[in-house]
Amino acid sequence: MQYFRSLIFNVAMYAWMPICGLIYLPRMIASPDGARRAMDVYANTTLKMLEAICGLSCELRGTPPSGGLLVAAKHQSFLDVILLWSAAPRGFFIMKSILAYAPVLGQYALRVGCVPVQRGKRGEAIKRMLAEIRSGKREDGQLLIYPQGTRVAPGATRPYKVGTFALYEQLGQTCVPVATNVGVFWPKRGLLRKPGRAVMEFLEPIPPGLGRAQFMALLEERVEGGSNRLMAEAGFPVAQHPTLEGDPVADAAHDVAQEKT
Repeated sequence: MQYFRSLIFNVAMYAWMPICGLIYLPRMIASPDGARRAMDVYANTTLKMLEAICGLSCELRGTPPSGGLLVAAKHQSFLDVILLWSAAPRGFFIMKSILAYAPVLGQYALRVGCVPVQRGKRGEAIKRMLAEIRSGKREDGQLLIYPQGTRVAPGATRPYKVGTFALYEQLGQTCVPVATNVGVFWPKRGLLRKPGRAVMEFLEPIPPGLGRAQFMALLEERVEGGSNRLMAEAGFPVAQHPTLEGDPVADAAHDVAQEKT
């Protein structure tokens, strides 16, 4: 029965996307705020459908980001994309350039200011974005990024990309780590949407100005530690993450010292 409910939800979710896009097309053409309104409506409606059809509710914990800053989140499925968008008042994603050509989604993402990047050319895209902010062509907001670069299933490991530090350093802004357990209920692949309560949590911010080793250690420790805690809360068996052993701040400081010698 849950597979059948999941099928109904998936059909409804993908059918609603072009319908919502057409309804809000005049507003999207008129202004970026119109496009953002459409994406907000789509996200919130999809979350309500998910709970009504599949019995999967969602909870946001911590303080949602506001103002100009970097948000680095755990990525387990499309559900965390929807949740992250719904929580950020002026969010825009760093996204693969190919997604700009996706029907409806790509056009709306570009209209709200998401930044398409080609492999190896992220630096150019970020410089252009910063120049637009300084010139007033773009409103500053919450830059949303997945530091592992792709969806990672619960229990799987994947390295954190140093490009996240490059963004943190170039922006000179606070970074808010985000943990989640959505992959326990909405897998990376497959149809099934399990009933329960999926959680996304905004964690203690990382202040600007840290070195690469310290920043990367803190980011991974907080995101992985928080996600492991939330997954365990959801009943998923989680092995202790390596970054949770010992004192990550002390370890990061040691790494910085080693880099200088």
